[in-house]
Amino acid sequence: MKHLHKIAQMKHLLFLIMVTLVLSCDSPTKESQSLTDLKSKKEILIKEMNRIGTELKSVETAISKLDTLKKIMTVTSFNAELKDFNHYIEVQGTVKADQSIELHPEMGGTVTAILTKEGENVSKGQILATLDSAVIDNSVLQLNTQLELATTTFERQARLWEQNIGSEIQYLQAKAQKEGLENSMKSMKAQARKMKIIAPFSGVIDQIFAKTGELSAPQMPFLRLVNLSNVYVESEVTETYLKSIKKGTEVLLNFRSIGSSVKASISQVGNFINPNNRSFKTRINLKNTTNDLKANLLADIKINDFKANGIVIPSHLVQKDSNDQTFVYTMEPVGINHKVVKTYITEAMKYDNRSFISEGLVSTSVLIDKGARLVNNNEVVKLVH
Repeated sequence: MKHLHKIAQMKHLLFLIMVTLVLSCDSPTKESQSLTDLKSKKEILIKEMNRIGTELKSVETAISKLDTLKKIMTVTSFNAELKDFNHYIEVQGTVKADQSIELHPEMGGTVTAILTKEGENVSKGQILATLDSAVIDNSVLQLNTQLELATTTFERQARLWEQNIGSEIQYLQAKAQKEGLENSMKSMKAQARKMKIIAPFSGVIDQIFAKTGELSAPQMPFLRLVNLSNVYVESEVTETYLKSIKKGTEVLLNFRSIGSSVKASISQVGNFINPNNRSFKTRINLKNTTNDLKANLLADIKINDFKANGIVIPSHLVQKDSNDQTFVYTMEPVGINHKVVKTYITEAMKYDNRSFISEGLVSTSVLIDKGARLVNNNEVVKLVH
């Protein structure tokens, strides 16, 4: 306290000297004082100021050394601990279905009947629509008449041939006539079936494009048939991760549009690298029992390419020095305070603001959290909670 009181007195005296000096320089010179006297007085005052300033600096230095209440930086801590760490590759994918197709008529013709409606469940082999097949039907009737005659002729020739009556050539001609007409009948019936739209698998009629009475052709889609009981998510992943992704790799799927998430695994990894974007395809098979997943629905995919148990810390605690070495600041107890220790580490992986530390830390390490960007190595700090 005596030192502080003395400093205050010196500062006050120094202020009075400076004021006197300024007034003596700026005031009008009295008749009784000469210029030489004023200059001499100025020199005396300057010397006194220098002496007091030197002494003041010395006293302040002594006070600084003796002051036990000097302010110490306060920090908070983070205790390292062993945790499970997962790293994910994030990509987008699309829901697709193997049984989702647009049906086209195999032959052109006028639509005579549509035997289903949108949203209806249909079975494999069910007739969904018919086209005008009058010409083919008439041809079938004519062929049927000719075939009946040819069959009768052949049967008679066969009986005669068995009795060794008639020539062999007549028997063979009758047989050839009958078989030729039978093949023509099969071909005509096949054409007649092409005038019908038949379901190739069981599913739901999603959309009907054609209308009754209009002309339909093979290049025009007639309707869309889908079966979404089994779907898959397809995505493209850059070739950088080719070694990390295998069949069976765990994934997390999030369908934001329907607010649904599901765990699954990679079902297939593509064997072809797309030269345009240097990526390969992955496939994730899914059961769609609730029918919530629709074709072309977007999915956010997290592919788990790294999993380990070890030291996990917040990423904001990790720093790099001028030598590009990675480090964190840890603490060691020093009396009632702590000493800052610059600890070099190996950051093996980082994800979602968390870092997996493979070297440099143990489960008992105490790191500086708040204040980590303001402290220096070997500095004494105060820990607050």
